[in-house]
Amino acid sequence: MTVLEDRIEMADESEELTLDVLFERLEHMPTPEGYKVEIVEGAIFMSPQRDTHWEIILDIVEQLRTKYPRKRVKSDVRVDYPGHLNGFASDVTLVAEDAAKSSKGLWSYQDVEFVAEVISKGTGPNDYGPKKTAYATAEVPVYLIADPYQGKCHLYTQPKGDDYTTETTVTFGTDMDLTHTHLGLTLKTHEFPRD
Repeated sequence: MTVLEDRIEMADESEELTLDVLFERLEHMPTPEGYKVEIVEGAIFMSPQRDTHWEIILDIVEQLRTKYPRKRVKSDVRVDYPGHLNGFASDVTLVAEDAAKSSKGLWSYQDVEFVAEVISKGTGPNDYGPKKTAYATAEVPVYLIADPYQGKCHLYTQPKGDDYTTETTVTFGTDMDLTHTHLGLTLKTHEFPRD
């Protein structure tokens, strides 16, 4: 258990622990510069932004921007997903054209059309495990994992229940064909760096 989790547990027991409460408390705590904070199944994760990680995120965003307007492409923006206390700040999120923020200023997972996560050593198991489960449960139609340690991209489509029925894997340097999805584009991975 982290010091942060200890502090949260010691907080006023009468206040119901919700994602809003957790994020509000996190906003008042010092977070190191360049770190991303997420809550996965009630556990708080902080991970540093590394060059390799950022270069892949930026490459994906730039390729999406050739087809989609800036207002639809998000990075590190909180979206609450089904399951116990899942507040993710996905590396790349594409929201629907008619998506609108809630009264709390949050995007709805029902409006998410695509998510990409770039693996970090400390949080990689979340991307392959509980986050993948939450994205499938939320019926996010296209989920992409870019793994610089493996030098591979894993594409998950056709969510059913808490998993995806189709997985396609390509090695960095190979085009990822997304033309069969509603994204209708080919993602070039030639410039994705490895770690």
